[in-house]
Amino acid sequence: MTVLFEKAISFFGRYKLYHLGFWFLYHYFWWALTSGALEAVNNIFFSNYSIKFVFYVVMQALGVYFNLYYLIPKFLQKGKHLIYIPALLATILVTSFGIIGGYYVNAFIVGIPFQELFYVAPTEFFQLFKANALPSTLASMTLAMSIKLTKNWIASEKKRNAAEKENLTTELKFLRSQYNPHFLFNTINSIFVLIHKNQDMASESLAKFSELLRYQLYQCNAPEIDLEQELNYLKNYIELETLRQDLSNLDLQVALDSSNTNGLQIAPFLLMPFIENAFKHVSHHIDSRNWITIDLNVHHNGLQLKVSNSKPELTITNTEESSGIGLTNVKRRLALLYPNSHKLEVLKSSKEYVVFLDITLKTKEAKNSKTA
Repeated sequence: MTVLFEKAISFFGRYKLYHLGFWFLYHYFWWALTSGALEAVNNIFFSNYSIKFVFYVVMQALGVYFNLYYLIPKFLQKGKHLIYIPALLATILVTSFGIIGGYYVNAFIVGIPFQELFYVAPTEFFQLFKANALPSTLASMTLAMSIKLTKNWIASEKKRNAAEKENLTTELKFLRSQYNPHFLFNTINSIFVLIHKNQDMASESLAKFSELLRYQLYQCNAPEIDLEQELNYLKNYIELETLRQDLSNLDLQVALDSSNTNGLQIAPFLLMPFIENAFKHVSHHIDSRNWITIDLNVHHNGLQLKVSNSKPELTITNTEESSGIGLTNVKRRLALLYPNSHKLEVLKSSKEYVVFLDITLKTKEAKNSKTA
């Protein structure tokens, strides 16, 4: 029985026979509005008007499907409106005339005079057309087109959303892959310089660098990771930079508060470019103070990061040019991943460069509950 039932369901779905039920209910609804629910059932199944009802169902179904599956794809969707509109009007007229023919067939088969059966003289063809067949056909055409166009719109929206999601994923992967070589190039170059200055320091830097690589390769492949992991990564990076900086001529102040992470999640490498740029673009004055200040606080779900550094007085490049590829990429990632939950300010004067980021993060539990 189960197999037969499944085959029946498949048959009805393949040939869209379930549409018959729709058309029956549609016409029953209109008949019920005028004569009542029980009277409508009696008129459809147990009266002399059954044949007329069948003509309404069959003719309007044929007219609607001709419009939906032939006229719309062939003309309307291709922008051929001057052909589609006359063809649609002709379809409506032919459908209405076919329905009127059902009145005469009904009277002939049941053997009752036309006027006695429908209370209209057989010659009053136009009256039946104007009062019954045409309005009913227009209503069914309008309803069917509305349903079809709504389904098409929903399908196109799903495709558009899927395409946007795919494009977003692709773009984020590109931005991330673009950042990693950028970081590797800068760090390897720094270690190479240290080899000629201080081999012990270069060895220690290489050990730190291997920890950073391990993090990149094995610990941050998910779209979002624990904030605590990202902060540990930043600490390792700052320690690596400290090894190669001349701290006698650089005032470095670092405050990374990781006590309130509470399972918060963040996109990997999101904070790194701000700190990297501070070390990259800090001034190297001999007769004046050089400084970098990094201050990060976490309160509830909010993260505030402020990174500031002294800059060469003669720097004339604009913000985008001096920030390089790292900051440009992270701005794009913020726009994609946190479109309504972050605020980024980049301030530049003749003596300092300041970046302030305020971002609202989510916990893993909140993300899972939203997905569920």
